[in-house]
Amino acid sequence: MNAPADFARAVCPHDCPDTCAMRVTVENGRAIKVTGDPDHPPTQGVLCTKVSRYAERVHHPRRLTTPMKRAGRKGEGRFEPISWDEAFGLAAARLTEIARREPEAIMPYSYAGTMGLVQGDSIAQRFFHKLGASQLDRTICAAAGAAGLKYTYGASVGMLTEFFDKSELILIWGSNPIASNLHFWTRAQEAKRRGARLIAIDPYRSLTAEKCHQHIALKPGTDGGLALGMMHVLITEDLIDHAYVTDHTLGFRELKARAMAYPPSRVAQICGIEEQVIVDLARLYGRTKKAAIRLNYGMQRVRGGGNAVRAIACLPSLTGAWRDRAGGLLLSSSGWTPVDSYALERPDLMPGWPAKQPRVINMNGIGDALLHPGDTTFGPKVEAIIVYNSNPVAVAPDSERVAAGFAREDLFTIVLEHFQTDTADYADLLLPATTQLEHLDVHKSYGHTHVMVNLPAIPPVGDARPNTEIFRGIARSMGLQEPALYDSDEAVASGAFRWSDPVLKGFDWETLKKTGWARLNLPDAPFADGAFRTPSGKCEFYSARLANEGCDPLPDYLPPYESADAAPELAARYPLAMISPPSRNFLNSTFVNVESLRSTEGEPHLDIHPADALHRGVNDGDLVRIFNDRGSMQARARVTERAREGLVVGLSIWWKKLAPDGRNANQVTSQALTDLGGSATFYDCLVEVERA
Repeated sequence: MNAPADFARAVCPHDCPDTCAMRVTVENGRAIKVTGDPDHPPTQGVLCTKVSRYAERVHHPRRLTTPMKRAGRKGEGRFEPISWDEAFGLAAARLTEIARREPEAIMPYSYAGTMGLVQGDSIAQRFFHKLGASQLDRTICAAAGAAGLKYTYGASVGMLTEFFDKSELILIWGSNPIASNLHFWTRAQEAKRRGARLIAIDPYRSLTAEKCHQHIALKPGTDGGLALGMMHVLITEDLIDHAYVTDHTLGFRELKARAMAYPPSRVAQICGIEEQVIVDLARLYGRTKKAAIRLNYGMQRVRGGGNAVRAIACLPSLTGAWRDRAGGLLLSSSGWTPVDSYALERPDLMPGWPAKQPRVINMNGIGDALLHPGDTTFGPKVEAIIVYNSNPVAVAPDSERVAAGFAREDLFTIVLEHFQTDTADYADLLLPATTQLEHLDVHKSYGHTHVMVNLPAIPPVGDARPNTEIFRGIARSMGLQEPALYDSDEAVASGAFRWSDPVLKGFDWETLKKTGWARLNLPDAPFADGAFRTPSGKCEFYSARLANEGCDPLPDYLPPYESADAAPELAARYPLAMISPPSRNFLNSTFVNVESLRSTEGEPHLDIHPADALHRGVNDGDLVRIFNDRGSMQARARVTERAREGLVVGLSIWWKKLAPDGRNANQVTSQALTDLGGSATFYDCLVEVERA
């Protein structure tokens, strides 16, 4: 007879602003069902299609359950099982030898495979810091936007999600929340039912844009120009809250001069939209008291992404939208949470810290970094890399170079994973990690203002181990004596937050474990009376910090690297802009191997405008080749006006091995970095398309 069903609480670990609370139904140590927790206010009992099938992922028949070592050439994906003792011994022998000679020749590579603070970068970071290994600049997703907010608001902070349903106007800017922010979309729909107007600003007519009152299909990478054009209208037509500007902003005079250089006639040319659309949008925004902007990260994945976020972030302070709890802007709420990064990561373990620190390698340049021979500028050649919580061979830009770097026979590669991903195929040691249902973790959110605890619902599957335990095992085998490397997960989790911060008043680690989550103590309208996190305490239109760093202190429009304005010769050869936003059924490269989700997605598609298709002799359903100087991929053409003319859209990111031609959209993306934050420029990409 089976044991009775039971519920366990968990938290969705994936890179999504919703950070949902989950209920896990467990029978005989096996997760049989995962649902949204109805008691958690942001989740309200609802999960996205992907995560509602999380049990399929945990108990997938191809789940990695035992350590393995390579048995073939790099990239072949042939392995043989070994014990944990042997795995730790092999890792320790190679890493110890390299660390004695040149610790910076060792590097980590990780990102948001889990957003958990314990299984993310706690013991792992302590390990690399103790070795003196190269540091990783983790900027692949959101760093340009985070920098834009930092220099404008002082941190990644904004309006509270729960009040969007009271808004009268919502600009959904560079976002497709039906696919990537479901619980915000629920609130936006409630606002719509109450009479709010929803406007989507996006080069692509996404599922969300189709359900808004208006869709403004601007050219990719021109969002900053549109924001400056709106400012021009707001200022010239006196739709400004002068009292708010005077009391709570810095640099209005300089910003006004900048905005005057962007009349709607010029911005119409920049953005490829009608002049009247810009004027009407600005007037509606300026005349609506409860005007809210839901900004997302797609629009900052271009050369001028940081400046674009700065420009858009200035708008609610110009109009005084912050005065009402249903007005303002949200890109990320992560900065509200008092995470104790020092306690988690222990940077003081670095030899010579803080005066001397190891080099920093930007993760977006991993292809070039792994192929670099080493010199006085770059530093030592990378000889060992440990990959966890990421799949760079699939997700990093300029994929041909990334794969070539991982294919080096002299590169010692350790991969911690749940499945044999594209990156795992290149591993020397492939180590099975636990999923969220099998370990302890704590979470903040970048889409709401709750902190949350994840308690293990089931025992580890097979011989899988938490990331923390794997790094402890390697450290122990290397003979490292630092006590901080051996702190328990419970000890790490209990110190993840600064519990003395007023926003966590009334909570500590023990109460959080009992309640499951805690809502931060924040005012409903956080910037109604200013109190920004900047040095001045004001919204900084003009940033002295940027000026001191040799950057433009005011937001400006920077044309994409790959555009007719910035690179006319390149645009003549590759006239189509390409963006690769997330598929509804995948989350970056996660869930691609869940067959029920992949079968729904079908195959890689490319949306192309009818005029562009006609010019190239492409018919709906044709197999097409998308290419530029960096590489090529194939996809099935969908001829549709959802893509504006001059734009092609490839929903991503497929595992290469599960795509028909063994390639994905990152064959054509670039390692170039954004203006601020050193982030990736995935959507700053020119291509040509032809029938395959």
